[in-house]
Amino acid sequence: MSRLGRRSLSVAGGLLLQKVLPEPPDRWHPVSWFGFAMQQAEAVGYADTRATGVRHALAGGAIGGLAGGAIGSTALAVAVCAAGRELRRAARLVETPLLVGDLAAARVALPSLVGRDRSHLDASGIAAAVVESLAENLVDAVVAPAFWGLAGGARGVTVHRAINTMDAMVGHHSDRYENFGWAAARLDDGANWIPARLFVLLVMMAAPTRATAVRAAVRSDARLHPSPNAGVAEAAVAATLGRELGGPLQYGGRHEARPRLGDGPRPEAGDIAAARELTSRTEWALIVTLVLLWWADHRLGQISAGRRTAPR
Repeated sequence: MSRLGRRSLSVAGGLLLQKVLPEPPDRWHPVSWFGFAMQQAEAVGYADTRATGVRHALAGGAIGGLAGGAIGSTALAVAVCAAGRELRRAARLVETPLLVGDLAAARVALPSLVGRDRSHLDASGIAAAVVESLAENLVDAVVAPAFWGLAGGARGVTVHRAINTMDAMVGHHSDRYENFGWAAARLDDGANWIPARLFVLLVMMAAPTRATAVRAAVRSDARLHPSPNAGVAEAAVAATLGRELGGPLQYGGRHEARPRLGDGPRPEAGDIAAARELTSRTEWALIVTLVLLWWADHRLGQISAGRRTAPR
C-alpha cells in the first residue's frame, strides 16, 4: 500500500475518532496550550512590523511541526485537531435559545463561533452568523486537517492547526495586528485555499440536487468576498440552503460592507439545524471519499502485485 493509501485510512480514522471521543477541557487541550505559548511569545516579542509578525508565524509553525512529530500518528493528530462535532455543538448552543426568542442568551453564546459585534444583531443576524461560521469553520476544522493529513501526515495536520490558531489570534484587521498579524493571515489563506475548494465538491456530494446552484453561486458570488476562502464556503452553503448570507457587519467599531451571497430569504433560527445537518453530511462525504481512496489504492496495489508474480 502506498503512503497516500495509508494516510487516507488514518485520516478517515481520525475523523471518526473526533466524532466519538469526548472533547478534553480547555486547560488540557493541546490547541489551548499552543495558544497560551503564542500569547507569551507575543507578549515578549511584539512589534508593529510585518517582519516581526513573520518571525512570530514561523515560530508558531515550527512548534506545530514539533508537536506533530511528537504525536507521530496521523489518525491521532486529526482526532485532536479536527473539530466538526464541537463546531456543531457550539452552533446548537446558540440555536437553542434563539428558537425560543431569547436573543440575550443567543448573543452570549455567539462568541464561541464568531468575533463580530453581536450587540445589535437581531434573530436573523444571529442565525446568519451561525450558518456562516459553520460553513467557514468546517473548512478550517475538518476539511483542511484532512487535506494536510494526506499531504504531510501528523506534522501536516499540526502545522495547519498552528497556522489556523495564529490567524484566529492575530490575523485580523486592527491597530495592533494590521502589520503583526499579516503573515499569519496570509499563511492561513494559503493553507486553506485548496481545502475550501474541496469543501465545495463535498457539499455537492452531500446535496447533489443543489449541485448546479452551488456551482453557480460559487462562481458568481465567492469572488466578491474579501476572504479568498470564506466566500467560497459561505456561497456554497447559501446556495445549498436556498438562503442569502453575508451583508454588512461590524467588528468592534469597524464596519464592513460584506457582499451578499446566494439568493433567497435571510436565515432564520430554524435554518441553523439545516446547516448543522449539511455540515454533518459533508463530513461523512469526506470520510467516505477517504475510505474509497484507500480502497482504490489497495486494489491497485493488489493488481500490481499480481502482475509482478504472474507466470510469464
